[in-house]
Amino acid sequence: MAENKIVRVGVGCWVFNLSGQLLLGKRLSEHGNGTWAPPGGHLEYGETPLHCAARELEEETGIKVSQTKFVSMGFTNDIFGYGKHYVTLHYFMPRIYTRPRIMEPNKCAEWQWFDVNKLPENLFLSARNLLNQVNLQNFLTL
Repeated sequence: MAENKIVRVGVGCWVFNLSGQLLLGKRLSEHGNGTWAPPGGHLEYGETPLHCAARELEEETGIKVSQTKFVSMGFTNDIFGYGKHYVTLHYFMPRIYTRPRIMEPNKCAEWQWFDVNKLPENLFLSARNLLNQVNLQNFLTL
């Protein structure tokens, strides 16, 4: 049983539009179903976190960016009540022009832009944990 208890590495992409609004998707997967989360996913073996951020952003939203555009926001230790444990690396992506598309309709119901002062209550655990550590307003000036 103990061999199944592993810590996974996740990567979150905190993407903002020209108006300073944050992009969040409504999750459909069993892991966090119904919660709002920034684009992101699992770090793959041999992959750098920045490459993962750029790959996941494109896979989930169709938005293609250079991995050099991301700025580290820190990390969170996310222990979910249903037996999952992640360390999530969070990256900030300043001001994009491209509209997100639903690229994985089985994983995301919709993408929506939110004012950073009016975020939805039901945020994914790693997003909530990061917001307890950082002030998003500080990143909007970058």
